[in-house]
Amino acid sequence: MAADERGARAGRKQSVMVAGVIGGLAGASLAGHRGARAAGLGAVAGAAALATCEAVARARQRPGEIPALWARIATSAALVAPLGWAAGRVTGARPVAVGAATGTLGGLLGLRPQKVLLGPLLGAAVGRGLAVRGRPVPAAVTAAVTMAAYRTASALVFRDAQVSLLAEQVPAEDLPFVVPRESRSRYVGTGYIRELAGVLGGGYVADAADVGIVASVSELAGPDFDPSGIDPLVREFYEHTTRFTLDIIPQWRLWVRPGYLLYRTVVARPLGQANVPMNQRETQRGIHSRIDTISPGDDGAVAIRGWIRSFADTGEPIYVGIYTTYRHGGRGYVSVGFPLPQASFTATLLPRSRPGGGLVLTSRSDLDQPGHYLAHTDPATQELMVLAVHGFAEQLDVYVEDGELRAEHAFAVFGLPFLVLHYRIHRKPVAGADLSS
Repeated sequence: MAADERGARAGRKQSVMVAGVIGGLAGASLAGHRGARAAGLGAVAGAAALATCEAVARARQRPGEIPALWARIATSAALVAPLGWAAGRVTGARPVAVGAATGTLGGLLGLRPQKVLLGPLLGAAVGRGLAVRGRPVPAAVTAAVTMAAYRTASALVFRDAQVSLLAEQVPAEDLPFVVPRESRSRYVGTGYIRELAGVLGGGYVADAADVGIVASVSELAGPDFDPSGIDPLVREFYEHTTRFTLDIIPQWRLWVRPGYLLYRTVVARPLGQANVPMNQRETQRGIHSRIDTISPGDDGAVAIRGWIRSFADTGEPIYVGIYTTYRHGGRGYVSVGFPLPQASFTATLLPRSRPGGGLVLTSRSDLDQPGHYLAHTDPATQELMVLAVHGFAEQLDVYVEDGELRAEHAFAVFGLPFLVLHYRIHRKPVAGADLSS
């Protein structure tokens, strides 16, 4: 208990120090137009103000809660002030343009389509309101005021939480629905499972032969899924995934494409993770799929299955997912963990039977296990802080149609579909088979 309290105090102290740095940069940016001396005083005042704000918010924070909204709004406004200052210096942008750009950034980070639309409109309105004063308004001020106004309006309009703090400083074994496999570097990439094997020990097999993303579909039995009714071809795909090739056709909704292109350029490609193809033309470059495994014991039993997909022509990663199954409350679940730097994103899915012998894995459920979870791993203690990501939903539907395997992997945010991955699944040619007959 004493160690936990010391760890919590150290975490709060670090948060206050980071807030001080952010506040100092913001203060210098907001006052910089008045000269170097004003910028220095602004940095001191900003550091003190935001550090105090963070200290008060952390002191009032209850277990299982994220910091207060007002503190998060203040931090958001402080973060964009230096960006506004830089934009003003480089481009000479006026308040309307700075406001619209800041609102667009806030909307994209908010994920919801409604927020994506609200952001630039509100931002432009705030910028216009500042411009009518008749005096020049520094770009840093415009950016900070716009972000504060957007975050406040967004909180008033969209009252249901996007994320909630589910657990803090909790051992991984207490959270079976989270796959706590973080990346120890800033790049995940196709070599992640090999690097993980070096940390965990055990037997590592790259591109394992005749292995599946799950050991046995029977492990998923429950009230909503009877494994005895599954089509043999669907079972074979899950238990022997490497016997098959997958042709993919991504279908993105128009409204999400600009935001995804920005995310892909700024986040996914530099990270080497979650880099989904934008269109069918990209998939025609060829996609290489393999499963790497780790077997910690002498019996060779596979403990970790990493499904790795990459573009065949360049080796650029598409995604690295670690597939696990577990049982809870008389049901089986599939959890897929996507490693991130010192963190992981997990999708925990409930299996359901599909007419015709198919299998549906879905996060849509009133049960407490399915859902999406963002977990941060403490490097020193390996304990987890976990956020539940509300509003994000996915469903994977694997079935047989006219004797061939098909799959539809659909994603939605706050009830609005934004992506469907259509799969045609074919058995690989058997090595040495006579193809002329």
